[in-house]
Amino acid sequence: MNHVLDELAWRGLVAQTTDLDALRTALDAGPVNLYCGFDPTAPSLHIGNLVQILTIRRLQRAGHRPFALVGGATGLIGDPKMTGERTLNPREVVAGWVERIRLQIEPLLDFDGPHAATMVNNLDWTAQLSAIDLLRDIGQHYRLGTMLAKDTVARRLNSEQGISFTEFSYQVLQGMDFLELYRRHGVSLQTGGSDQWGNLLSGVELVRKAEGVGVHALTTPLITKADGTKFGKTESGTVWLDPELTSPYAFFQFWLNADDADVVRYLKVFSFRSREGIEDLERAVAERPAAREAQRALAHEVTSLVHGTEAADKVVSASQALFGRGDLATLDEATLAAAVAELPSAPVRAGDLVVDVLAASGIVASKAAARRAIAEGGASVNNVKVTDEAATVSDADLLHGRWAVLRRGKRTLAVADARV
Repeated sequence: MNHVLDELAWRGLVAQTTDLDALRTALDAGPVNLYCGFDPTAPSLHIGNLVQILTIRRLQRAGHRPFALVGGATGLIGDPKMTGERTLNPREVVAGWVERIRLQIEPLLDFDGPHAATMVNNLDWTAQLSAIDLLRDIGQHYRLGTMLAKDTVARRLNSEQGISFTEFSYQVLQGMDFLELYRRHGVSLQTGGSDQWGNLLSGVELVRKAEGVGVHALTTPLITKADGTKFGKTESGTVWLDPELTSPYAFFQFWLNADDADVVRYLKVFSFRSREGIEDLERAVAERPAAREAQRALAHEVTSLVHGTEAADKVVSASQALFGRGDLATLDEATLAAAVAELPSAPVRAGDLVVDVLAASGIVASKAAARRAIAEGGASVNNVKVTDEAATVSDADLLHGRWAVLRRGKRTLAVADARV
């Protein structure tokens, strides 16, 4: 399995192509310049976008040159949604998001060497374009019948809300990106998610009509869970790449909690492990599911890719410390805050009885149950076993002046918080 298209197919990353044989021939003929676009319609990319970044990284590692386009222009409009019109964000907000997203993409691609990646912003060629130029030079190549047949457009037209001319025109602007990148940099391949197929074809057709050449498009499938529920969502919301929106700890836990039915597929899509390495982990899932070797490998690799190895190692240390296999006092404040964020909590003040705090946290049913847990040796504060039912929480127990981690048994956790 040496050809990059064969690897992408094995990893489940090929959904649609304009002409698979022609694309294979082009990739074999020499380095291909390719691009993928990311619209700043939110302050951060999410793990669905990560599929696209890692796909173009795979193509880069195979000797091709990626262009990562952040849509400073298309982000001012937004790709039409099935559910209704987008809220248009202020220009200064979109400009700030462009910069944030650029900083998220840059560490994931190689910007040095013969196949160095390039960052581009479609506002550079759109901002000075007049309405007359757009209509004359670009609009002449579009046919309304084709534009109206796009799935999202057709559904919105048949809805009560309809679709604005602004969002209807999005496909023209995205098509123009492909044309400009072809003219400026010889880009001949665009990649994206399968939900973007219509927009990718818009660019392919525009280049063919305006330049008389054939270019290529390739989409990846939308990632779903085996049970049919939406990938990339948790009880607390979307899994973002920005550590301020999804902490490295929560990010790691998302992957660690992957179902056995999903984890091998996620390893293929989100990791750079070899086929043999993934097959080894697949056997581990079948033979030793309780060990969760595949989930731990996946979580550490993806967290390292996005947040760095140091952050991933901190998360592992925090997880171990929570369950008594490390010193909670060694965790920095941000890591500890993220680690306890999803735990049941109770208010605490120095001098409070541990029995009262355990009961208030909900990890025991009552104060009497808390006393029994202590008597049986099954209660701890910051991994230190509590042996006296008259014990109190001291100032020294409040890590970073705020938290005391409560545990009943081996795995039932809560946190006492002095700021609640």
